Amino acid sequence: MGGSVLVGLDGTGNSEPAVRWGAEEAAFRNLPLHLLHSWVSQPWSVSLVPEDADRRRYGTEVLRRAEATARDLHPGIPVKVEQVAEEAADALAERSGECTLLVLGSRGHDSIAGFLLGSVSLRVLGRAKCPVVTVREEESSVGPGPEIVVGVQETGTEADAVLDYAFTTASVHHARLHAVRARTTATAVGTDAARPQGEAESTTAEREALSASLAPWREKFPDVRVIEEVLDGRAVPSLLSACARAGLLVIGRRTQRTPLPLGPAVLAVLHHSRCPVAVVPRT
Repeated sequence: MGGSVLVGLDGTGNSEPAVRWGAEEAAFRNLPLHLLHSWVSQPWSVSLVPEDADRRRYGTEVLRRAEATARDLHPGIPVKVEQVAEEAADALAERSGECTLLVLGSRGHDSIAGFLLGSVSLRVLGRAKCPVVTVREEESSVGPGPEIVVGVQETGTEADAVLDYAFTTASVHHARLHAVRARTTATAVGTDAARPQGEAESTTAEREALSASLAPWREKFPDVRVIEEVLDGRAVPSLLSACARAGLLVIGRRTQRTPLPLGPAVLAVLHHSRCPVAVVPRT
């Protein structure tokens, strides 16, 4: 399956759920776990410490606790710890090209500034070359559980990276996969009332497009139970509704976006989703 499962640690409360999630993924995928901490990107209270040696000692302790957590959960997995003297976002983005999955912790739903405005997580999400899972600090589960939701708005090869990750993860965890496609109705965008016949034809076309996108992946992963659903409405509300009881939401992001690397839909899902979110760069 490729490289390791990489977990970025800042030493705050949001690190432990990310470590547990990363250890679970490493064990299920039979991959090594790589724990990384940047001593030059430590939390504000720690970064005020004037001595570099003290900050390095703090980083060593962060990694020691994280490794102990991972080994307690899955004693047999190989674990690598790394403390770096470069910015966390740069280090994680650089190493993402060599790993299968990157896991990041994020603050809770009430801390908008900590997650949405210039955080390390956002900068990594926009540059990572592999799927990135964000796990909030209040998350108690490890792994996606019985159901994974995947958003399928693109067709053809544009959807391949997202569906590859979603099907692989569902297969590894023996989870069902709920594939969701949003259909924006005339009413939803504020136009005149839609003609019933036109609405029916549009729904049929969207269902056919969704089925066509999933067909080769169903064949490749016959063990994965798939639920296909076309929902009326915009993409973000549809996905958030579908994942209300899921353990993981999988979405794609466009690469080479400028000046903002993440689009408004991705940002909205990251902020409002009640479950961990996997953001997959489209190739």
